[in-house]
Amino acid sequence: MSVSRVRQNFSSVCEEGVNKQINLELYASYVYMSMAFYFDRDDVALPGFHKFFKKMSDEEREHAEKLMKYQNKRGGRIVLKDVGKPAMDEWGSGLNAIESALQLEKTVNQSLLDLHKSAGDSGDANFCDFLESHYLQEQVDSIKELSEFVTNLKRVGTGLGEYMFDKETLNGDD
Repeated sequence: MSVSRVRQNFSSVCEEGVNKQINLELYASYVYMSMAFYFDRDDVALPGFHKFFKKMSDEEREHAEKLMKYQNKRGGRIVLKDVGKPAMDEWGSGLNAIESALQLEKTVNQSLLDLHKSAGDSGDANFCDFLESHYLQEQVDSIKELSEFVTNLKRVGTGLGEYMFDKETLNGDD
């Protein structure tokens, strides 16, 4: 394998961390895709949840692609691994899926925080700035939004309440 000419102050620990994060972002995209098309089923029929999770899936894939582009820009090598199967195929209620999404976002956030620490420990100011500019605040915002969704879904309950949440909050009026 040839050595990159652009590589400077990009530690192997950070390079490995980026590859790990790429895989986690792709896994999150895969989970959200599973959720999206679960809610698109005729026997579930919650189009707002479908659109919400489809958008989340697209965003996670874009995060992975942005990390791949960054890895190349810094002279690292992209090493893709198998993307694991989601833990379940049947997501149950909107509340169950949103609670699973909240846990997943917290896992992704912790991984990004660990990666930021590795970048800081390596003295890689560019990588710290990249993570701060493109990932960390977005994760905090997503965790807050999902937490509010959990609160409201618990408030309204299943059945008609979940249907109205889908229609009014997630704009599921397809």
